[in-house]
Amino acid sequence: MTPTSRILRSLLAVTAGLTVLSAAHADSGRLLPRNQPAAYTQECAACHTAYPPGMLPARSWQRIMTGLDQHYGTDASLDAATVQQIGTWLQANAGTYKRVAEEPPQDRITRSAWFERKHRNIEPAVWKLPSVKSAANCAACHTGADKGDYSDDNLRFPAGLDARYRRAWDD
Repeated sequence: MTPTSRILRSLLAVTAGLTVLSAAHADSGRLLPRNQPAAYTQECAACHTAYPPGMLPARSWQRIMTGLDQHYGTDASLDAATVQQIGTWLQANAGTYKRVAEEPPQDRITRSAWFERKHRNIEPAVWKLPSVKSAANCAACHTGADKGDYSDDNLRFPAGLDARYRRAWDD
């Protein structure tokens, strides 16, 4: 094998590895895809965390977008063009990996098996703190939630958390 062919083979291996890592990272739900439509932030993040689309499978997003008039007890209706734009983006970036393969009850991220497993040590009283309000308020603990970063490395104790509940963060 010539030195040039070794270099080319090495470059191909590195490129293939980076492609696999990039796809895995994009599907990890940790970062919002770069092509996020402004309408998603303006409309969806106005009321709650702009959840990364990888947190739910495509069918869940489809049901959510077709039921905006009854969006978890609120009328979140949008014009058809905005629904199409956001819906297409959510479908294209929906989770396809194992942890979100199953559709959670009521298409709620907080009712998914992976979410419940990850938060199993959080006491029910923590979700009711004024600074938290519900399990859907990711930003109460995840400092990078607005950027789609749910890394355990960037957790903070929510305001008002009693010392006895802090042990859940040791998990």
